[in-house]
Amino acid sequence: MKLYDIAHSRAGDKGNTLTLSLIPYSPADYDMLQREITAERVAAHLATSVRGEIRRYEMPRIHALLFVCEGALDGGVTTSLAADTHGKCMSGVLLDMEIGGGGARE
Repeated sequence: MKLYDIAHSRAGDKGNTLTLSLIPYSPADYDMLQREITAERVAAHLATSVRGEIRRYEMPRIHALLFVCEGALDGGVTTSLAADTHGKCMSGVLLDMEIGGGGARE
């Protein structure tokens, strides 16, 4: 299954840093996302777009994960020649990640 089957995501930017939130549709899926969606997996999935470190922050009270991706925006909005200087499409790229399943929707 793909992440988009059980979660949604939002992207934000500041300079050359991209933030990606990952929020399950059902809070029951948070524990599974917490186990399966590590910073290392996200880094491997986004390897062609993110050149720096990726850090994961857990927000259990709102059942969300936040990934801070350094070196992700080709220098940032004012210096990048990329088509998506804000990184908004990256939330869709994250949601295209394959996961093992076992979510609340199955």
